Amino acid sequence: MIKKKPTLEKVTPSFGSSILVKQHLERVDKNNAFWHFHPELELVYVNKGQGKTHIGNHLSYFNNSQLILIGANLPHNGFADRLTANGSETTVQFKSNCLGDYFMNVPEMSNVSALFARAEKGIRFGIETKKVVGPKIDALTEYEGLKRIISFLEILDYLAKTEDYVLLNADGIAFETNPQDSDKIKLIYKYINTNFQDHITLEEIAGKVSMTVPAFCRYFKKTTGKTFTQMVNEYRIVHATKLLNESQMSIADICYECGFNNFSHFNKQFNEITGKSASQYRKEIKHIIQ
Repeated sequence: MIKKKPTLEKVTPSFGSSILVKQHLERVDKNNAFWHFHPELELVYVNKGQGKTHIGNHLSYFNNSQLILIGANLPHNGFADRLTANGSETTVQFKSNCLGDYFMNVPEMSNVSALFARAEKGIRFGIETKKVVGPKIDALTEYEGLKRIISFLEILDYLAKTEDYVLLNADGIAFETNPQDSDKIKLIYKYINTNFQDHITLEEIAGKVSMTVPAFCRYFKKTTGKTFTQMVNEYRIVHATKLLNESQMSIADICYECGFNNFSHFNKQFNEITGKSASQYRKEIKHIIQ
């Protein structure tokens, strides 16, 4: 039985750098990829590879190359397991304010800010954009300091202006956080991650962050824009899409495995969050694979 849950990943750039650039040149065991999210945006370029893309409630497959931008706290799988022997994958992880809040608010950055907003749903860029931007992303590994930042800004500027893209996740299932609340909200998400398959009372979770229930509800809604129940249900449905994709479990078993104790309620939540029924979702997956 699969019990993979989105894990909060800690991303740490090297000393003296505001962005993290990594490149994988070799084929990596798929078991090293894991379902996770992080407050950083992630730009991924696979110059030659194949496999599936699982971001939030979106699932698709690619057969050659891929260029995607994943928004902050949007759960996704690692891509390292999808490389061919002679391909490479380059990832750039960065916070939306990595160059400072003031810089992001200047008029010249308005297109990039809009790009980051679109990335909350996940973005896949088209062939022409990959041809132009892909080599520039690979070249980031050769640069350091200001030269790397300037090149990175040129990449973002191009991506912000191109219309050669599609949005992947229409419902944008993301685990939102604010920087000033990161420690408290991380504790809450960690608790959800460990216990979402069980019933979590408001008294229980409020006690974990030393708050009264009314204060917790106000804080959580202000911080995330959602109620705690909405968040837990989204977390469960994201896990359900994972099980629908990677297991042979019946939909009824998946319902209870994800923490729902009522099949009708599960179906309603799945439809509201993904825009389709669980059975339709699984049929589409099978069609994609075939």
